[in-house]
Amino acid sequence: MTTLHHNMSLKDEIRDFWSMRSETFDTQPGHEIFSPEERQAWLALFAGHIGRAEAGGAKALDLASGTGVISLLLAELGYGVTGLDLSEAMLARARAKTAGKPIRLYAGDAEDTLEEGDSYDVVATRHLVWTLPDPPSAFREWFRVLKPGGRVAIVDTDMTNPRPGNGKVLRLLARLAKRLSNPRPPAPYMATHENIVSRVYFSGGCRPEEVARLLSEAGFADIVIDRDLRAIHRAQGRFMPLYQRLERASQDRFLVCARKPG
Repeated sequence: MTTLHHNMSLKDEIRDFWSMRSETFDTQPGHEIFSPEERQAWLALFAGHIGRAEAGGAKALDLASGTGVISLLLAELGYGVTGLDLSEAMLARARAKTAGKPIRLYAGDAEDTLEEGDSYDVVATRHLVWTLPDPPSAFREWFRVLKPGGRVAIVDTDMTNPRPGNGKVLRLLARLAKRLSNPRPPAPYMATHENIVSRVYFSGGCRPEEVARLLSEAGFADIVIDRDLRAIHRAQGRFMPLYQRLERASQDRFLVCARKPG
């Protein structure tokens, strides 16, 4: 019972944090899409892993749907989309952006969706898994709601550990560039953000290999780790200062895709 209470309290804090951030969420590169080039890069990434919905009636579940950015991409790929988010403030902005699209939005918990089993062709997330209090339970839930043969696509970032290869060098360059650019002081919400991060499952970093291991334990097969998000990052970088581009390039940013057997 103690663990459940802790997780529920943490989820409340996560919901409140992102509700507060909803006011400026769409103003930041890396959250909203700012160019046709970035949109096409996202579409190509998802199409390459989950495919386009060629037959009518294919359904996708967008978890932690935020302001609807990924929901709109999935709809463009031909899916009927259900977007789920803890934050009503985020959902209010998403509803304004997705009006007239085949997208249904509602408040809910990604670790306990209350959706019917074997009902979705795709489960997609972006920047959710690193915040989850209990990823093993979440992955079992996503396995449950997917149809046999359905796919999960997880886009996320390890912001703690540098990416393999030149990540450490890029991180040092980012710190130097930031120092020289005389950036603004950290936003007041960063202390709250760091407190939340210190208490989630992936507090030591969201490594894609660990995500893949947990997906395998939940029953998923054909697990692929894709670190080639360069087209997306190039497009986003046009709207970022140099230190932020270097900082993001130093991070291990990835997509993990897996299939429910059957």
